[in-house]
Amino acid sequence: MLKDQDRIFTNLYGMHDRSLAGAKKRGHWDGTADIIKRGRDAIVDEMKKSGLRGRGGAGFPTGLKWSFMPKESDGRPAYLVVNADESEPGTCKDREIMRHDPHTLIEGCLIASFAMNAHACYIYIRGEYIREKEALQNAIDEAYEDGLLGRNAAGSGWDFDLYLHHGAGAYICGEETALLESLEGKKGMPRMKPPFPAGAGLYGCPTTVNNVESIAVVPTILRRGAEWFSSFGRPNNAGTKVFAISGHVNNPCVVEEEMSISFEELIDRHCGGIRGGWDNLKAVIPGGSSVPCIRGENMREAIMDFDWLREQRSGLGTAAVIVMDKSTDIIKAIWRLSKFYKHESCGQCTPCREGTGWMMRVMDRLVRGEAEVEEIDMLLDVTKQVEGHTICALGDAAAWPIQGLIRNFRDEIEDRIRHKRGPIAAE
Repeated sequence: MLKDQDRIFTNLYGMHDRSLAGAKKRGHWDGTADIIKRGRDAIVDEMKKSGLRGRGGAGFPTGLKWSFMPKESDGRPAYLVVNADESEPGTCKDREIMRHDPHTLIEGCLIASFAMNAHACYIYIRGEYIREKEALQNAIDEAYEDGLLGRNAAGSGWDFDLYLHHGAGAYICGEETALLESLEGKKGMPRMKPPFPAGAGLYGCPTTVNNVESIAVVPTILRRGAEWFSSFGRPNNAGTKVFAISGHVNNPCVVEEEMSISFEELIDRHCGGIRGGWDNLKAVIPGGSSVPCIRGENMREAIMDFDWLREQRSGLGTAAVIVMDKSTDIIKAIWRLSKFYKHESCGQCTPCREGTGWMMRVMDRLVRGEAEVEEIDMLLDVTKQVEGHTICALGDAAAWPIQGLIRNFRDEIEDRIRHKRGPIAAE
């Protein structure tokens, strides 16, 4: 269990002062110039040693991602872009960071941008996050007034500007290249890779796109050292992590815990247990709506980190844990997700544009039981034709929940179809 002195986000619940003065009291912005004076290579090496993996879902090593940025400028400016377009259903962790602890993110932006030779950083915030944008903008204004941003930021000798850009509410703009397109004022549609953003990103310049939480933990890691951070969690799954637990628990919450905590401890300690007791647990989506669900009985022993969940053919994703008890119509729940992905597809790739609608319509019939048993395999086959055949991962995100449903709850789908057809067969 994570001790209070090891929490990076000291104001996740907004109990304390979120202003710059309050943040400084809690140890943020402490010796920022000294961290920057260590130099770019030292900072990137320390981040690699810490074992931090991206907190936006994919879990790519953060220090390694930073090291892809060109060492010497070829005349083009470099940019850091922070992905605050938190639109994955079930996910609400970055929201709490921006609303209550915004200075962790702002200080992180300065240090990370310096490490990548960027004099400017853009935070792309989700369109629906109105109050969060206000809180974050207020914090940015405070930092400018205090000399922590702008010319000679925080007395480090590094000139740095931070811009907050408001999205328009499109899920697809959470994909890093679609986000860059939107930031440039174009339609939010993913780009083909390569070139990767580190080679040609925002305005064709070297760019790194990182999640809010990935950047917000940077100052504390550099202050307390890579060994401290990597002492939490299993090997290759290091550090602390913000979990957002929703659904059928007695006390839904957002909490910072150490990686590799067991699912049982996470739920019992922070959420007051499963609604109706552990025997009432039906299924869990462990990492936001785009990862496959896992049956309840297989979650009792679950370890909440990237590798264990991947071995279960699911994923940690954004650590948005959606808990479903036995009152849930699981087929309808997954239909609702397929409806979401159909709605949010940008329509650029044919498999996703056509496949998401097709999958949703078959799911619609499965919910009502008005389908043939053979259609279950046909649906599975179509998810395989969508998965891995699109420019971005939205095709995979639409396919995986359905694959998880069929893999884990096929008997329920078949029972519903047979139940619906029962009386006719009897005649």
